Amino acid sequence: MKSMIRLFAAATLGAGLLAACNPEAQQDTAASAAAAPTVKKVAITALVEHPALDSVRKGVIDELAAQGFKDGENIKINFQSAQGNTGTAAQIAKQFVGDKPDVIVGIATPSAQAVAAVTDSIPLVFSAVTDPVAAKLVPSWEASGTNVTGVSDLLPLDPQIDLMQKIIPNLKSVGYVYSPGEVNSTIVLKELEEKLPARGIKVEAVPAQRTTDIPMATKSLQGKVDLIYTSLDNNVVSAYESMYQAATEVQIPLVASDTDSVKRGAVAALGVNYYDLGRETGKVVVQILNGKKPGEIPPQVVSTLDLYVSPANAEAQGITLPEEVVKSAKEVVGAAAQK
Repeated sequence: MKSMIRLFAAATLGAGLLAACNPEAQQDTAASAAAAPTVKKVAITALVEHPALDSVRKGVIDELAAQGFKDGENIKINFQSAQGNTGTAAQIAKQFVGDKPDVIVGIATPSAQAVAAVTDSIPLVFSAVTDPVAAKLVPSWEASGTNVTGVSDLLPLDPQIDLMQKIIPNLKSVGYVYSPGEVNSTIVLKELEEKLPARGIKVEAVPAQRTTDIPMATKSLQGKVDLIYTSLDNNVVSAYESMYQAATEVQIPLVASDTDSVKRGAVAALGVNYYDLGRETGKVVVQILNGKKPGEIPPQVVSTLDLYVSPANAEAQGITLPEEVVKSAKEVVGAAAQK
């Protein structure tokens, strides 16, 4: 047995000496190590899955791929949805922080807030957040000097109101169904309450805590408003088909702030293309993966607004879209499917 051990030890020593004396072998080993790609980790979380937020995620991933970060090759992407539950959003945030990714992308205000609450070191890039300052994600619209930056979907409301008045020339009242717990929704309501009365237009706001409350909240506005304006309230957008059905029953047209909602029942939307918002968010993520600190990147706002219209949805909701509005649209969409 001892002779076998000595023989094995001698063989091992010989192999080591041979490798040490073979520079080419050493170079090959070093080259193989250098050639192995460094895999970055990007964690993405969204409050809920609906077309607008799904478009953001797709835009982020497509932009990463376009700039050389391809999932499964040199980057690993982990996506988790909170399914509309803020408690779940907090759990996901803690899990992501424990995984220590290179960047976390928080889509929608509650998800971004959940991540910001549990880390001040891992880079956080928010997206589809209406007002990151009011949401206390960043102290101002300047570079924050913290671990947080991102891209906002903040819309100027005056063009929105102009569109409403073009659709209903004698507009006297606007309905707004919203989630009281969503900062992005309450911010829009406050601005509507400031701007609409200045034009002689009343605001009728109806809170809806859950997606199942949306149809009833919509029907409650019958006879009280000329149209309903919808922001990117995640409960509302998640239930847009049922809102469309309710609005059609009571003959109140829906005007949205995101273009995806026109395919789902709105008569028109002058808003952000959320896929493009995702691409812009992806560009910020790429900067961070390439070494830039998030605190050096000022929060951004997507400034390009697209007009989408649906004459068919308008007819279903009891109005006819003015020809001027239809002609100025980037895209004319067919009727939303009744469910």
